[in-house]
Amino acid sequence: MKFVAISDTHCRHNNLTLPKGDVLVHAGDISYKGQKSEVEDFLKWFSKLKFEYKIFIAGNHDFLFENSKPKEIQALIPENVIYLNDSGLNINGINIWGSPITPWFFNWAFNRKRGIQIAKHWELIPQDTDLLITHGPVHGIHDSVINGIHVGCKDLEVKVKEIRPQVHVCGHIHEAYGSIRREGIRYINACVLNERYELVQKPVAFELNKKDGI
Repeated sequence: MKFVAISDTHCRHNNLTLPKGDVLVHAGDISYKGQKSEVEDFLKWFSKLKFEYKIFIAGNHDFLFENSKPKEIQALIPENVIYLNDSGLNINGINIWGSPITPWFFNWAFNRKRGIQIAKHWELIPQDTDLLITHGPVHGIHDSVINGIHVGCKDLEVKVKEIRPQVHVCGHIHEAYGSIRREGIRYINACVLNERYELVQKPVAFELNKKDGI
C-alpha cells in the first residue's frame, strides 16, 4: 500500500499538492490557533481528498481536540476520516497507532512532562505496531531545532526501539523535516512548513505492506 505523510499544515492545507496514494496520514497541527473554524475548514478539505483511507492526529496547536468532549469531537469528524488519539486501527493487516502527545513546552495542547507522565502514553502503544504516528519526534532523530538543540522525547525513543515499527511518522519540529532509516526503522518528519511557516517542504510517500515490509 502507498502511504502519503504530511504534518504541520497550520491552515495552509488548501495550497498543498499531494501525490496519489492509498492512505493519507497527517501527524498533527492541522490548525494554527486551535479554533473550531480552522478545524472545520481542514476536515472539509481532508474528507474530500481521493485517498481510500484518511488518518490524522492532533498536535500541540490543536487545542480544540484537547478541550472538547469526545462526543463533540466525534460530531466534527466526517465518516470517511479517521481520528486517532492514543488509539489505533488495522488496515489490510497493517497495525497503525497514533498519539498527539509531546513533551511539555509552554503549556501547549497535549503537553506532558517528561518521564513518568509522558511514558504512560507510550506504554499504550501495542507491541505489534507497524506504523506509529506521533506529533513529536523521538530524541535524536528529526528533532533538532534551529539552534541545534535536540528536543525529542527520550521516553518515546525507548518505546520505539522496543517495539520496532516499520515506520515512525512525526512532525512538530518544522526545521527537522526529512526521512531516514535507522536500525531497520524508517523515521519520517513530514512537516510541510519550514521554521518560517513557509509551505516549501513536500509530502513524503512510502510503501508499507504487512508481509513484505517497506
